[in-house]
Amino acid sequence: MSERINAFLKLGRQQGASDIHFAVGSPPLVRIYGELTPIKYRNLTDREIDELLREILTPDQIEKFEQGNDLDFSFQNAEVGRFRVNMFRKVSGLGATFRAIAPRIPGFKELGLPDIVEKFLHATQGLILVTGATGTGKSTTLACMIDWLNANRRFNIITLEDPIEYVHKSNQSLVIQRAVGDHVDSFATGLRAALRQDPDIILVGELRDTETISMAMTAAETGHLVLGTLHTSSAVKTLDRMIDAMPMEQKNLTRSFLAQHLNAVISQKLVRTIDGRFRKAVLEIMINNNAIGNLIMTNKIFQIPSVVHTSRDQGMQLMDTALLEAVQRKEIDPDDAYMQATDKRLFQRFVTNPELLPQVNLSVS
Repeated sequence: MSERINAFLKLGRQQGASDIHFAVGSPPLVRIYGELTPIKYRNLTDREIDELLREILTPDQIEKFEQGNDLDFSFQNAEVGRFRVNMFRKVSGLGATFRAIAPRIPGFKELGLPDIVEKFLHATQGLILVTGATGTGKSTTLACMIDWLNANRRFNIITLEDPIEYVHKSNQSLVIQRAVGDHVDSFATGLRAALRQDPDIILVGELRDTETISMAMTAAETGHLVLGTLHTSSAVKTLDRMIDAMPMEQKNLTRSFLAQHLNAVISQKLVRTIDGRFRKAVLEIMINNNAIGNLIMTNKIFQIPSVVHTSRDQGMQLMDTALLEAVQRKEIDPDDAYMQATDKRLFQRFVTNPELLPQVNLSVS
């Protein structure tokens, strides 16, 4: 029975929340348009949260959580839909975050993804990375990409996820979805197994450690198209993270791999729309070409932004450029864009809240 927790999740859905939070000492909270708002309810106790969560946990999940401090899983119910759940322990007791999964997978146009992203999927091998902070829509972008491949190509697609968010029904392609913890012990072991399962496409939910990154590179080198995510905010930081993750004796090999087999890096942020009612994905896009490959090989990654900036005709764009153009088209909130931007000077003339701007000290000592 899950009537009680379903009532909160249903309310969150009805209000358009992206997340529903349960924490000791506060009422349930919903994140709407990026802002947390409490539901009109009493403060929850540790016991209440434990009882609410046990309504939807399996015996295996309860045992796994009792052996550790975190638990990731998916929850689906005909009444409230599908959620990605993280359950955790903290100082005051139990807590949980429910991320709402859309009832269907959005397309490229709905997400506002540029046409070049679809073109990336015409490759048959290499590595495509979708990066960004937690909650910036990486999983949705990847689900959209897998959905397009599933509808337009005859491939064997294997996904490794933690947990599974969007469920894909095989269409033109065969889609095999495996969850870390339930079907494989880790991303690395899942990747190793996937290479023995005649894959064309492999999706890795997170390149979170050296072994997983190394296995993903091997898969991309050996004739597979690999899609993966990293928690990095730009193409340069993504490349640095990949190289830094490797032992010293493998760093040059990693640069060589990236120069030859990295197809593209898509870094995204979610920014409030100008009416404040939604959030829009804004992308930085780096496509590997001869100039960028040479900079990677010669360890001059810091020069890549200038190549991206001057390669708009190839479909590349820097995050600040994409943010600025979205502000000028009146698609996103200029104040939020200012806060998300790296070079904030470009955005100062658009800011509507003067308190965000740096204060000039006019006093003379």
